[in-house]
Amino acid sequence: MAYKKIDAADIRFLRNIAGAEYLFYGEQISEDYSHDELGGIKNYPEVLIKVRSTEDIAAIMHYANQERIPVVVRGSGTGLVGAAVALEGGIMLETTLMNRILELDEENLTITVEPGVLLMELAEFAQAHGFLYPPDPGEKSATIGGNISTNAGGMRAVKYGVTRDYVRGLTVVLPNGEIVELGGKVVKNSSGYSLKDLLIGSEGTLGIVTKAILKLLPLPNRSISLLMPFPTMDAALETVPKIVKAKATPTALEYFSRQCILFAEDYLGKKFPDKSSDAYLLLTFDGSSPETVENEYQAVADLCLENGALDVYIIDTEERKDSVWSARGAFLEAIKSSTTEMDECDVVVTRNKVADFIKYTHKLEHFFNMRMPSYGHAGDGNFHVYLCRDDLSESEWREKLSEVFKLMYAKASELGGLVSGEHGIGYAKKSYMAEQYGEELMKLMRGIKAVFDPHNILNPGKVCQ
Repeated sequence: MAYKKIDAADIRFLRNIAGAEYLFYGEQISEDYSHDELGGIKNYPEVLIKVRSTEDIAAIMHYANQERIPVVVRGSGTGLVGAAVALEGGIMLETTLMNRILELDEENLTITVEPGVLLMELAEFAQAHGFLYPPDPGEKSATIGGNISTNAGGMRAVKYGVTRDYVRGLTVVLPNGEIVELGGKVVKNSSGYSLKDLLIGSEGTLGIVTKAILKLLPLPNRSISLLMPFPTMDAALETVPKIVKAKATPTALEYFSRQCILFAEDYLGKKFPDKSSDAYLLLTFDGSSPETVENEYQAVADLCLENGALDVYIIDTEERKDSVWSARGAFLEAIKSSTTEMDECDVVVTRNKVADFIKYTHKLEHFFNMRMPSYGHAGDGNFHVYLCRDDLSESEWREKLSEVFKLMYAKASELGGLVSGEHGIGYAKKSYMAEQYGEELMKLMRGIKAVFDPHNILNPGKVCQ
């Protein structure tokens, strides 16, 4: 599709809507806005607008739709699949100034926020008022709008679910500039198609979220983590389905290797409590009483020791929690800082196939002579495998990257898994999703996109296009 290139008249019109101090174009646009967190896909928008209200976004989208100007929305830019890269130039709308917490409704257990509120800000605000917002992706500086657009999961998903489970209502600007309200504060809703849920995880291709009503839970009174070293990766990962089968309900169930710990120690300049073993499980338990939590974690600790765990470290002080969880939260940046360039495989498989998939990635690592550290949410089968370029030439890197990705996604499919567990599809992974889903499902997705956005101006070239 041919899109209009932005000219001086467009700049004047958009400046009148947004305000001169919030509009940037040409060389005024920082290089940061040409890519997301990984940086493998790059292109500059022609205009960057730091939007401040639903009404401004609606006016901009109405104009862009009339003029056939492509628009992409960006939050903090922490995505990993190129979903917020302006592939066709056009207008980029950054939502970080729409960062107000609008309402805490303690009677309905909801909180209403703008899309630019950071995950860590929301979590801290909720906790300060005695509530828990459960979705907990590793990147705490991501915006809530970004979390909604990718249906982010995170470390607590094994017990509490993912972002979609906590979105009650959305205010959305459609590609034609119309403003619609989807859902609300009601707990149950069987009123027609769930358009709200369709928007969640659509990666900014169907509409622009400008307000979200989110569900909260009462803050648990007690929380304890267990760090358990295992002699081998096999022993650690083969214990995961046994924990699940035992009907334990950990809040988090994470897996990582000693290699990841060493990266995090170098990156943070902090020592980890233990780094003597090849593999680790990190679990958290929470609940309303110390007795309930203790009974549950003791049963799991005994099970893990029976299945080869070398020790059980109880992480029950703030100092220990900070040491362990800050390291876990830094794995991505730590691995990134250890290499010249990297890309990520974000697959999800059934929990009883986690060990099979990670074993396979180790075979690929040796066969291709390519460093591939991994870690992930073992409790829900979602793993992050990072392909590191190190000293490979550009041609070697691209060739190996393509081959390894094809093999890993094929293996995930063979094991009953899917291309992405929480980071989305964006631009980088769309060909792999299309291959797995097949033409009939892709045609349905493209049909949905065409209904919402007949001129294909909103985030073109992503997900199913």
